[in-house]
Amino acid sequence: MSEAVDRYIKLADQFGARVEAAADDSWGAAAPCEGWTARDVVLHVTDGQRKVAAAITGSGEPEATPDDADPKQVWRDAFSSVKEALGQEGALQKTVSGPMGEMPVEMMVGRLMSSDILVHTWDLARAVGGDERLDPDAVTQAFKGLQPMDAMIRQPGVFGPKVEPPEGADEQTRFLCFLGRQV
Repeated sequence: MSEAVDRYIKLADQFGARVEAAADDSWGAAAPCEGWTARDVVLHVTDGQRKVAAAITGSGEPEATPDDADPKQVWRDAFSSVKEALGQEGALQKTVSGPMGEMPVEMMVGRLMSSDILVHTWDLARAVGGDERLDPDAVTQAFKGLQPMDAMIRQPGVFGPKVEPPEGADEQTRFLCFLGRQV
């Protein structure tokens, strides 16, 4: 694999730990993303994984997740499929469509998917009352990578307006506030 894939897998494992720790009756809990529930957070992350896996394997657009699907099983299946797809010969050299246009799979995984799953790990934890601590090195790397893209990530459907962090806030809090989270 590559450093980018290894980093993504590590962050996805951390997200998965939050998914598995969530109580089965917590999926309807409000998430920090406006109008989303804990279930919506999991489905957003897994939808992205499934689309990347399908793009790598050429299997076409994935089917919609059924409304009554178990979020834990949806997570397990999607994570398994993306790991399998990333492990295929030549997978990282392929180019796929993303929110910012065409990009190599390795870049998509290392930048977009890693940053996305990192912030949504916190969103899910906040929604279900789980462990909100994020990997400090991943926070530093994602924050550093996203700051130059400030204007671009403020587009509708990406991230909301920045929130002013409290004075003396740690890097995780500054990162989350930068991404529009009320911490």
